[in-house]
Amino acid sequence: MTHPTTAPHGTWTPYGTWKSPITADLIVGESIGLGQVMRDSDDIYWAEMRPQEKGRYVVVRRTPDGKMADVNRAPFNARTRVHEYGGGSYSVHGGTLYFTNFADQRLYRQQPGGVPEALTPEGLDIRFADCVMDSQRNRLIGVREDHRAADQEAVNTIAALDLNRGGEGRVLVSGYDFFASPCLSSDGTQLAWQSWNHPNMPWDGCELWLADVQADGSLGAPKLVAGGLEESIFQPQWSPDGTLYFVSDRSGWWNLYRLVGGAVEAVTQQAAEFGVPQWAFGQSTYGFAGPERIICTFTSAGLWHLAAIDTKTLAFTRLESPYTTIHSLRVSQTDAVFEGGSPTLESEIVRLDLATGEFTTLRRSGRAAPDSRYISPAQTIAFPTEKGLTAYGFYYPPHNADFAAPAGDRPPLLVISHGGPTGSTENLLKLSIQFWTSRGIAVLDVNYGGSTGYGRAYRMRLNGNWGIVDIDDCCNGARFLVEQGLADSKRLIIRGGSAGGYTTLGALTFRDVFSVGASYFGVSDLGGLAEETHKFESRYLDNLIGPYPEAKAVYEERSPIYHAENLNCPVIFFQGLEDKVVLPNQAERMVDAMRYNEVAVAYVPFAGEQHGFRQAANIKRALEGELYFYGRVLGFQPADAIEPVQIENM
Repeated sequence: MTHPTTAPHGTWTPYGTWKSPITADLIVGESIGLGQVMRDSDDIYWAEMRPQEKGRYVVVRRTPDGKMADVNRAPFNARTRVHEYGGGSYSVHGGTLYFTNFADQRLYRQQPGGVPEALTPEGLDIRFADCVMDSQRNRLIGVREDHRAADQEAVNTIAALDLNRGGEGRVLVSGYDFFASPCLSSDGTQLAWQSWNHPNMPWDGCELWLADVQADGSLGAPKLVAGGLEESIFQPQWSPDGTLYFVSDRSGWWNLYRLVGGAVEAVTQQAAEFGVPQWAFGQSTYGFAGPERIICTFTSAGLWHLAAIDTKTLAFTRLESPYTTIHSLRVSQTDAVFEGGSPTLESEIVRLDLATGEFTTLRRSGRAAPDSRYISPAQTIAFPTEKGLTAYGFYYPPHNADFAAPAGDRPPLLVISHGGPTGSTENLLKLSIQFWTSRGIAVLDVNYGGSTGYGRAYRMRLNGNWGIVDIDDCCNGARFLVEQGLADSKRLIIRGGSAGGYTTLGALTFRDVFSVGASYFGVSDLGGLAEETHKFESRYLDNLIGPYPEAKAVYEERSPIYHAENLNCPVIFFQGLEDKVVLPNQAERMVDAMRYNEVAVAYVPFAGEQHGFRQAANIKRALEGELYFYGRVLGFQPADAIEPVQIENM
């Protein structure tokens, strides 16, 4: 592993005080979020999240001649709240865009050159996502989430919406708590879909169903294809020759399978992951370049790769690629388009020419690549943790071409705990990390036990152990780098958002490793989360901790709010006031407890923000405020001119 730079000829500048061109203004002023790649004939579409437009999601079309144009004009915002995390917010057919508008959650149709027209009724809280076109019947089929009954949880179904009449939609499939991935065969005669029930999440176990589409548009008797309580299914998709493919983790890894003659057969058999956790709709890891060739992406040891599969022989061929993170893969006979990134590349929309192997960048998340002299590429690390096991992460040493630190000095270390907790962090250039490393602060981005990308057994480490395994792995990762001489044991920082915020607060409350922390919309009361959060996650903790309220004592034992007297180091809290996933009271109660205990604390709430910040001004304020807070607590003066954050009990 690369060690921190030491100063030449006795000149030095303390860690944390380095002046960097990677500023908060650069990050929010020139960066956009990219994703949700779609195809419609020869046109390519993707969604852009634009902080400069207060987080508005814009669908962008690129035509074969290279021209790009926004499709949904302001103020329309293509973002659905189904499952609250959304995804699958739009589809395109014959140049016509169908999308959910965030403000009213109504489904709209926008024909080429036209303006959006509402298809679903005004005033009814009915939300759609993951829609596919049924051309034969002139309708959309998608996941519908019905919030009309105020005294019960939302009702999820698969429904069809007649494009001539609009309205509420016609329910095709019901009876399960959740549905995803409606997938219509190319001849319109069969529909496949996923379903699951509480307390499972889709990555714990779900089912793949198949039914014939009747002449009147209803479905015949459904047949269970695969899945169960302990088998996770991902991305059912029909091949051009009418074969149903899907991803399953029945082998212990998410591999590709297909249904042939009523029997399921393996297409890949690797110790690698061809699937991802379905936090959002519309994710894709493979597609068909004709009936005999699949282009796919998979992750192994934390890195993503591309490959081609011959559907006749099942020959598997890796495709050379500079990308270590690959998502939203969409394939045609001539090319593959995806969102990709690498240790030296921010996220971008990429086209791979399948004939030549040439990669072409269609859209960058940043306007220009940052100067490599200020970039610290990620280093993959594995480190020992509890019970003789191994955990993983990405280490970023401090690096700035203009500054160095004195020999023998060790940098502060910022440990990042990702959200989910079922999820992962990935190896690509993130300016939000380079913001820290270019100022002289090392970063460890941890894939603690429970993370995806390392097989089902690793993912299941967290079951029954949330608030134990994740905290231990973050602490042991920090200790490992201290032992390697790569971090100052007295200047260890931990931060995280959502579930990562819970891990952060837990590490600061129940362990004595870190000196300071930052919680972004983090959980402090697990019982409160179980009682108050939205439907999708309302039983998530049954598997991670135990059934509630039967296991209430365990919930309280692992909730920082019930042990706030043990939290004796400074914490800064950032919270969106419209968050429906982790309610603001989770942060506010913890802040009040720290005030009462006279521990240094700062609270920065943001009006108009939900779960995750999307507005440029708020992203900038949070990033700079976090740096200011660490400087005050750890005793260094950032080179940046930062608006102070009010710190109580300092």
